Amino acid sequence: MPLWLDLTIRIVAVLAAFLVLPLIVGQAEHKVMAHMQGRLGPMYAGGFHGWAQLVADGVKFVQKEEVVPRGADRPVFQLVPAIALLPYLLVLLVIPLGPGDLVGQHLDIGLFFVLAVLSVPVMGVLMAAWSSANKYSLLGGVRGGAQLLGYELPFVLAAASVAMAAGTLSLPGIVEAWEPWWLLWQLPALLVFFIAGLAEIKRPPLDTPIADTELVFGYKTEYTGLRFAFLMLSEYVGIVVVAALTTVLFLGGWQGPFGLDDQLGWLWTLLKIAAVCFVIIWMRVTFPRLRVDQLQRLCWLVLVPVALGQLVLTAAVRLVVM
Repeated sequence: MPLWLDLTIRIVAVLAAFLVLPLIVGQAEHKVMAHMQGRLGPMYAGGFHGWAQLVADGVKFVQKEEVVPRGADRPVFQLVPAIALLPYLLVLLVIPLGPGDLVGQHLDIGLFFVLAVLSVPVMGVLMAAWSSANKYSLLGGVRGGAQLLGYELPFVLAAASVAMAAGTLSLPGIVEAWEPWWLLWQLPALLVFFIAGLAEIKRPPLDTPIADTELVFGYKTEYTGLRFAFLMLSEYVGIVVVAALTTVLFLGGWQGPFGLDDQLGWLWTLLKIAAVCFVIIWMRVTFPRLRVDQLQRLCWLVLVPVALGQLVLTAAVRLVVM
């Protein structure tokens, strides 16, 4: 296959995943929350099982007026949705869907690249907060900065534990080195990574930068129309990215039962990602939002010590056993 054709196919596939998977997750969130909370509205839009709810939301966003506050820093304000979305697109480029060539771009330091890119969205939160000329947005941005910068540490430490166990920073290499007994050995790192990932994408119950009951909608308050839709899309892309990274690092990626990894590896990966996405939605329905002090206490007094302890344990096991 010519190089240009192979590159085109990979780019189109990643863009399709970037545009389609978040919409599927958004539709699933409507349905899961409707069932768990007995919400009837999302179950009837369009007829059969409310299939048109997401379509109705999209039409609503397109029809809404694009408003920029009079005192806003207009160029910065308008740039925020792109800053929020682009890092997740870059991460999807290096997520392996299956063995072999089922990855947008293979990088030997793929995990390092992912962790570096995922530190960018905090800039979007701060830019939105400062440029909106709104005190509620500013408060949300300050909360977001403290939260995202704090939770970066346990997020990176948990990922480093798996990279140390596998002996590589390559995401396909981590999947190939993964063994089922890692589910127990790396379980503390898995929990730390998952909780820190929720904080990184500002999902309930760790959504204090948004906190609609206190701050209207936090740093997103002044955004309307398609810009608001893109910010919401970035949240759902974030869910897909966190679920995909959890799958690749801790759940064996494309490894599955029946010894059919080469043929059905992509299916096992998608099923695991779907399961993790369901848990993320489930947590939104189940747990109340943490206060800011509880959020910081969870980070610094629980997740960071656990992540450091797991890192030491991984080093010891690798030194003795491997």
